[in-house]
Amino acid sequence: MPEPRVRLLILGGTGEASALARRIVAEMGSRVVPISSLAGRLPDRPDLPGEVRVGGFGGAEGLAAYLRDERIEVAIDATHPFATAISAAAADACAACGVPRLMLVRPAWVAQAGDRWLDVGSFQEAAAMLPGLARRVFLATGPGGSAAFAGLTDIWFLLRLFAPSAAPLSLDHCTTIVARPPFTPESERALLAEHRIEALVCKNSGGPTAAKLVAARAAAIPVVMLRRPLLPAGEIVTDVDATLRWLRRRC
Repeated sequence: MPEPRVRLLILGGTGEASALARRIVAEMGSRVVPISSLAGRLPDRPDLPGEVRVGGFGGAEGLAAYLRDERIEVAIDATHPFATAISAAAADACAACGVPRLMLVRPAWVAQAGDRWLDVGSFQEAAAMLPGLARRVFLATGPGGSAAFAGLTDIWFLLRLFAPSAAPLSLDHCTTIVARPPFTPESERALLAEHRIEALVCKNSGGPTAAKLVAARAAAIPVVMLRRPLLPAGEIVTDVDATLRWLRRRC
């Protein structure tokens, strides 16, 4: 009699989610069928084993319908720490369908000696802090947060995007560059120097892309750091190894 195959939904889009899908196939074989769900905001996507779906679900109700229709037995939320909408939808949908859910959340960055971090809770709070702090700002928040800085007409912004913006940006004085990680401390220091950056604004995303923080520390410029939003209730692990141990117990 063939061994049962567990249908697993990975809410992904992060490096951790991609690594998890690859290791599941490599280490658990046919026992688990991973289905990686990507938001589809970027023009390209990683080459992942198993099934891949692209696009949103339509909120918690749409995700619950997907869980039922696709007979999903386990879900792992490995989305970005600031992807609050999908994480909340996953919590509600999994609870409604009785699907076990685990959150894989990369550790947050922690300030080190020499850092000049200014902790804020919103883009609006970050924008209010910039006048008098800097006139040339590296806005490393992605396009979604740029609207909060639209009123700062005396500040010039450098905005780095992973893909060209689909809509015009609301900043009066800015330069945009399109680049994808990984970045190095050396390249980030050169970027700050080239554009005469006086302050950095970023989210506390965690993960390996901390080169900009190393560069800001070396240049002794302040970092306006947006702290993470609260996560929905549920079990959390911080790395792929712990996720696999949890999954093996479930399977």
